[in-house]
Amino acid sequence: MNDFLGQAFIFLFSAVICVPISKKLGMGSVLGYLIAGVLIGPYVLKFVGNDGADIMHATEFGVVMMLFLVGLELDPKEFWKMKNKIINLGGMQILGTVFIATIIGVYGLKMNFPRAISIAFAITVSSTAIIMQTLNEKGLTKTGIGKSTFSVLLFQDIMVIPILAIIPLLVGDSLIQSIGDDSKSLLVGGPAFMKTLVIVGAITFIYVIAKYILTPYFKYVGQLQVREIYTSSALLLVIGVSLLMQKVGISPALGAFIAGVVLANNEYKHQLESDIEPFKSLLLGIFFIAVGSTINFKLIVEKPLMILGLTIGIMAIKSFVLWIIGIKHKFNFDQKMLFVLLLSQVGEFAFVILALTRNLDILNKQWYDLMLATTAITMVITPLLLVLNERLILKYFGVKSKVTPIVKNEQINIDASEGDVIIAGFGDFGNTISRVLNSTDIKTIVLDNDSERVEKMRKQGFNVFYGDATNVNLLKSAGADHAKYFVAALDPPEINQKLVHIVRKNFPNLEIIVRAKNRSYAYNYLKEGLNEVYRESFFSSVYVGRQLLIKFGFSYEEASKIGEIFIKSDRKSLRRIAKHTENSDEYFKASKEEFEKQMKLVSKELNNRKNGEVK
Repeated sequence: MNDFLGQAFIFLFSAVICVPISKKLGMGSVLGYLIAGVLIGPYVLKFVGNDGADIMHATEFGVVMMLFLVGLELDPKEFWKMKNKIINLGGMQILGTVFIATIIGVYGLKMNFPRAISIAFAITVSSTAIIMQTLNEKGLTKTGIGKSTFSVLLFQDIMVIPILAIIPLLVGDSLIQSIGDDSKSLLVGGPAFMKTLVIVGAITFIYVIAKYILTPYFKYVGQLQVREIYTSSALLLVIGVSLLMQKVGISPALGAFIAGVVLANNEYKHQLESDIEPFKSLLLGIFFIAVGSTINFKLIVEKPLMILGLTIGIMAIKSFVLWIIGIKHKFNFDQKMLFVLLLSQVGEFAFVILALTRNLDILNKQWYDLMLATTAITMVITPLLLVLNERLILKYFGVKSKVTPIVKNEQINIDASEGDVIIAGFGDFGNTISRVLNSTDIKTIVLDNDSERVEKMRKQGFNVFYGDATNVNLLKSAGADHAKYFVAALDPPEINQKLVHIVRKNFPNLEIIVRAKNRSYAYNYLKEGLNEVYRESFFSSVYVGRQLLIKFGFSYEEASKIGEIFIKSDRKSLRRIAKHTENSDEYFKASKEEFEKQMKLVSKELNNRKNGEVK
């Protein structure tokens, strides 16, 4: 027990030290976790574990939960709408990578066909954990390139199922061996073809259980109104599926993904997501630490050229295929670079595929160890390459690319005389503001980091420019030094907060109007001294409330006046409540008092109007 607590302390301590430093240096949280793992791992400071593979088995539960949530998000109806894009992008990536890697393995490295194609299967999958974390941190999830990357990831995750089913068929009558934790599998010592049958049977079993037992069960638990039982049930589901998969020698992450897909249309899916999300985020961070700790520096020292050659070769093969896909689909230069760098590493499912090939004796121990080390290194390299891409490649090459005329000149040569208002973020919020101002001949300059959306909006006549609004040089090019107003409306909210801090620091004379995602973010902005803070859904909500008042018999004038009173009083109360958010008791007390004041103001207005009518 003490050892467990000691290990947990080391993992968490390394994370809270390395991750903030990494974020402060602009390298993202993933790289911070990976560096933490390298430092505390068995090959550097030796604080945790004697073997990196053992650590991976203990910490892969974060990936299990992440894949379950990815499966929950995979609405079959939405998938069907995107099927052409998913199959097109993902199919080209997997077929291209497997074909090239197999040819090189057979004819270049003189491998037999089963070994060559098994390694090709392993390297074709990318890291869902790293990519999704990166897309979320950079606010690229809803952009065109973010959706394209997710399409490839989704196809890869789905294709892991047939890949795991095909590999046992490559070895005929061979027997399943045991390595590490796979000794727990019931199939050890059995014929290899049984693996294929069990994979199909396990998937069918999960589907039946999830559809016909879990759905009514969660409905029953939901009716109990006991939150902790619902959370326990959600965790029990993920753990149960993982144990089942482990017993039959299949990836727990794969089983969790399938269970998530089956429950995607369940009316309780959002509750499941909210219950599991906090556990997923923490455990996923610990998984990244484990990946860093699995880098076998002893093997790297013994065979540096071999490891280097495999790492460069694998990433080069994947990059070549991804670049061709980018050209075929007419991605801009910056899109192609991001697409390639995000997907060129080898992912966590490779550990599963490699373990299976080792079980079936397709890979010997030497190649198994080499591929494990190479996989971990590619995952560590990816965040570094993304930083390099942002700070050097796009800075010096992206602006000169003929493929992206928007990026070519406009990041550095925007005509700042075109507008006194700069809008960062051209989603619904920024788009609406721009249209309102332009309708009165007030010119605006809009900055957005989704080049696909920028091109579409420019074709519609909007004065939109591509670029990262958190870049000070770009803000200067847009005229932030002499513009009058700056509208901060980026997604996600964390990036918007970062933008506000940068603008306030570098352009103190620029008046900032900021979009707040909700009341919590509004409080933060107000405490920081900002005055013009607007919640994105507040006014539309007041408008709907006003329409409902009219339906209940209030006159248009009465409903409009109540709406005005509510807006004015709420904006004042928001500022007063923001002063008490650090203390929960004071916060609840202040909120209650402000709400009572609003009710009295509305009641007073209604009484005045009634008295006026009587007169």
